[in-house]
Amino acid sequence: MSVCTLREFNIAEQHKQWMVQYGQTYKDREEKEKRRAIFEKNLRFIEDFNASGNRTFKLGINQFSDLTNDEFVRRHTRYLASNQPKSPRNASLRQQYPTGDVPESIDWVEKGAVNPIKDQGNCKSCWAFSAVAAVEGIMQIKSGKLPSLSKQQLIDCDTESNGCEGGSVDYAFKYIVQNEGIASEETYMYKEMDGTCDSTKAAQRAAQIKDFADVQPGEDELLKAVAQQPVAVWIAKGGMNFQSYSSGVFNEDCGEQPHAVVVVGYGTSEDGKFWKIRNSWGETWGENGYMRIQRGDDSSTGLC
Repeated sequence: MSVCTLREFNIAEQHKQWMVQYGQTYKDREEKEKRRAIFEKNLRFIEDFNASGNRTFKLGINQFSDLTNDEFVRRHTRYLASNQPKSPRNASLRQQYPTGDVPESIDWVEKGAVNPIKDQGNCKSCWAFSAVAAVEGIMQIKSGKLPSLSKQQLIDCDTESNGCEGGSVDYAFKYIVQNEGIASEETYMYKEMDGTCDSTKAAQRAAQIKDFADVQPGEDELLKAVAQQPVAVWIAKGGMNFQSYSSGVFNEDCGEQPHAVVVVGYGTSEDGKFWKIRNSWGETWGENGYMRIQRGDDSSTGLC
């Protein structure tokens, strides 16, 4: 005779509500029970972490809560292609950076240089989302108009990258320069899968860049760059805390797998100095799709 405890009942109900919220379905009862057990384990981890105190950030339930951390890393990690530089770099669109003082804080989201958060889904296209957001930002700063540009064009047409199996922000910028621009999202819409390059759509350019540059190592150099524009960066991610990040200033090990995001600001809160990053996992992850990471850890590469 089996007895269902109140906690087990509550977990089952929470998982059921989570499935409704995120539109999740499973192929059979066995798969559902497996995922419910993983959900429970992750929920316990989140509750224990948040109850431990002395933390500058919180964890929470999100769209990844029925995945083990290994599954999360495999599905949402962008692996470096063999012909890419071995050390991921930060890239910005070339312009003159200030030599004097920079503002104490800046938020390009508040300044209107950032589009609403997008979701890359199950395509490992973080590199394309990162590159496009950086281009959109500099276009708004220069022209006052914020375009919505195509990620799918980069996935399909940037032959030096590997589409939904990963790519390079540098290669994406290089493609946009050589193509003399990039189409709008409306013209060349995101499909969450690899496709054949549509040269007709790719020729309908909505924005152009002439050059780009890698930001030199060190937080001071990144600070100067972000003071001028959103900057595409690589961070190391993959840990359970990163998977379940909900709010606050993240100040622990991020993981080991490279992931492309955009630094859209920096500042200081009661939890210390931070970088504000824009992710491409939808608004249900983190702080409505954003994350704050500790700034000023005195390393050449930063915390993540």
